[in-house]
Amino acid sequence: MLSKDKNIWVLLIFILAGIVIGGLLATYATEVSWLKWLAYGEDFGLQNPVQLDLKVLSLTLGFWIKINVASIIGIILAIFIYRKI
Repeated sequence: MLSKDKNIWVLLIFILAGIVIGGLLATYATEVSWLKWLAYGEDFGLQNPVQLDLKVLSLTLGFWIKINVASIIGIILAIFIYRKI
């Protein structure tokens, strides 16, 4: 039996897999006319990455998420599968 901490990590991995697989499906769904609704979504994050230049070290931080219907379905399926395991 997994401890509670490990269960949280497994759940996060399942959710991440659901987001990635859903995003891939949405990309391919745009080519099929009756599946275009899966690609409907929004992008949000930092438009321009934040840059910190210390002359010795340069650090660039950015964050961007593209959420669409297929990704949300993937998250729901991931949680459902996780609860069944």
